[in-house]
Amino acid sequence: MTGTETAPLGATPGEGGTTFRLWSEHGDAVELCLYDEAGGERRIPLTRGAGGVWAMHLPGVEEGQRYGYRVQGPFEPRQGHRFNPAKLLLDPYARRVEGPITLGEEHFSHRDGRGSRGDGPDGRDSAPFTPKGIVERPLPAFDEGERLRIPMSESVIYELHVKSFTRRHPEIPEKLRGTYAGLAHPAAIAHLRSLGITAVELLPVHQQLTPRFVLDRGQIDYWGYNTIAFLAPDPRLAATPDPRAELRDAIGALHAAGIEVLLDVVYNHTGEGDELGPTVSFRGIDNASYYRLDPADPVEYRNDSGTGNTLDATHPAVVRLVLDSLHTFASEYGADGFRFDLATVLGRTRSGFSPKAPLFAAIQADPRLAGLKLIAEPWDLGVLGYRLGEFPAGWSEWNGQYRDAVRRFWAGLEHDPGDVALRVGGSPDLFPIEGRGAGASLNFVTSHDGFTLRDLVSYAEKHNEANGEGNEDGETVNDSLNFGVEGDTDDEGILDARDRQRRALLATLLNSRGALMLLSGDELGRTQGGNNNAYSQDNEVSWLDWRPRPRDAALLPFVRSLVVLRREHPLLRHGTPAVVGTVPLTLLITADGADSGPDAALLLALNPTDAPATVHLPAEQPRQWVRYLDSADPGPMPSTGELLDPADTTLELGDRSVALLGLPGGPG
Repeated sequence: MTGTETAPLGATPGEGGTTFRLWSEHGDAVELCLYDEAGGERRIPLTRGAGGVWAMHLPGVEEGQRYGYRVQGPFEPRQGHRFNPAKLLLDPYARRVEGPITLGEEHFSHRDGRGSRGDGPDGRDSAPFTPKGIVERPLPAFDEGERLRIPMSESVIYELHVKSFTRRHPEIPEKLRGTYAGLAHPAAIAHLRSLGITAVELLPVHQQLTPRFVLDRGQIDYWGYNTIAFLAPDPRLAATPDPRAELRDAIGALHAAGIEVLLDVVYNHTGEGDELGPTVSFRGIDNASYYRLDPADPVEYRNDSGTGNTLDATHPAVVRLVLDSLHTFASEYGADGFRFDLATVLGRTRSGFSPKAPLFAAIQADPRLAGLKLIAEPWDLGVLGYRLGEFPAGWSEWNGQYRDAVRRFWAGLEHDPGDVALRVGGSPDLFPIEGRGAGASLNFVTSHDGFTLRDLVSYAEKHNEANGEGNEDGETVNDSLNFGVEGDTDDEGILDARDRQRRALLATLLNSRGALMLLSGDELGRTQGGNNNAYSQDNEVSWLDWRPRPRDAALLPFVRSLVVLRREHPLLRHGTPAVVGTVPLTLLITADGADSGPDAALLLALNPTDAPATVHLPAEQPRQWVRYLDSADPGPMPSTGELLDPADTTLELGDRSVALLGLPGGPG
């Protein structure tokens, strides 16, 4: 692929028929396979054109036609090639896919995956078990004027799984629960609006392929991080036969409610796995081009993703595929941005990671992607994979150092108060103000990958036995605290301490500078029973329980009040903090030239100990302070705060609590 090809890849219907175009540089021949309602197959050879693109216009072929490809070429795994015309291949550019994939032995090209010299490919036909692409027109262009374009530094993102969020919601009709349509239901949107969040971040919605070892356990890839078709929404999450329209309508409903939609996208690997994995799409189209192979032994795949294979994001075909996927979901569905899973992979070049890698450069130069939110998960599982703070200008990053520092601070583990202050202050050491700024730091304490907030204060160890991997999966170090009992308890003292810890963690997050992310269900007391890697749990472990325990009832209004507090006090988002005390940790936040709102200064105090602490108010400013927040008290604070006595020089801060004080006098 030369980079000069402009005609769209995939199946493009038009007047009088459909044009099919598939890229394969090393293939010797390509056959288009059309399927009728009875499953009958018709094969049509395509013609090779410039840049390795095989094409054919077929009169009379209309929308709704089911299709796939067979590609002939050498089956020489030791040279990186795994062509096998017995394997029906799903078009990477399919806009809609018919049904989930049920893997059979027919998908595997060789029993040991290595293809010893003299061995040929497996001749079993995989077509009956492989889903087909569906010929579809592009959706009408999204009206760019409808974008909300909320600045990243103002963003409060709510990470959710489409199915988990509404599967058990009592106010949503049963047939809509767990679907795109369920997400768009007024009851779901009412909850999001009540929280005050600015965006939802949806776990992957692309068509995925569950790995064989997960299927063999009777489970699925519930999270969806094994993509197989990057332009097609997952039909498992649809309540109707048209997942495309349903997802677009859901995004439109969220926009109408003032909520942006970000999509978690997985361009670092595909669902085909390692050399023992199935041939479903990319492997059979052009294995040596799409994937990064071991130069010393091309039978082996580079596994920087930890899932068996790694896409070669330096190859023009992969760069084009990613751009076309982003264009599709931004321009047709209306997505406002993307969170890139294991994004270090996307910046890996032959000489190492680079913020100027081909894919990053292509995204930066693309006018159709300008202004969208780009969020990197700045690590992968390869050598030197942790690259926090190194992504290009215009990108934000999941700040794992923030998560770890805040967790350790509140768990009473060894920590550096100066480091905690840096993280709460927007991590200027990683995202300098004169460069990318605090908006590039996406702060979080919990995410889908790890403990929920309730589990973070209830378990000292992971409990992933239900995943079927002997509790070997998932992160071992969680910086969590169980307060003396592992898991659920009826000890009121322990429960009170856990509640204080949850409120303190939330208060720390919502009072930190930078963008921030909440995990769905944390405001409802959601638990996964100590499972910190529930990727295969399509059941009550993952589904939100919309009937929280009585003790959790106060948590939801507490979160709401924190979001309002953050919105009404710009210094929390734009101010410059300085450490004025370490026991408890106390930060004085002052204006750095941006709008300070109603406050001349703010004082944020954090006490992670089990005993009350004394906060010394700054002596050089003997004016009347206003207490806006005391997380020790779960009840709502008056919207105008609580006036302190001007004569007070100290403030008593409860154990495991956060206080926020304001000094009136800002310009507005």
